Amino acid sequence: MGYSNRQGGSYEGRRGHGKGFKRCPVEIGEELEVDILELSPRGEGIAKVQGLVIHVANAKSGEHLKIKIKRVGGTTAEAEVVK
Repeated sequence: MGYSNRQGGSYEGRRGHGKGFKRCPVEIGEELEVDILELSPRGEGIAKVQGLVIHVANAKSGEHLKIKIKRVGGTTAEAEVVK
């Protein structure tokens, strides 16, 4: 079995088709309007923007809020409510 016939394990034939690096949909300091979908085990509100989970301090499930991004890391971000 040659490497060119392998599925999934080779880079050959997969260039441009892998997940690669995606640009984060939010930036630090950005203000957004979001819906709080649920609460985290720590009691923070959870919103999602293009699949990115955003933890919002002092938010309740079902609220529609304006937030400001404070920290972005890996697969999540943290934000605070803008008053």
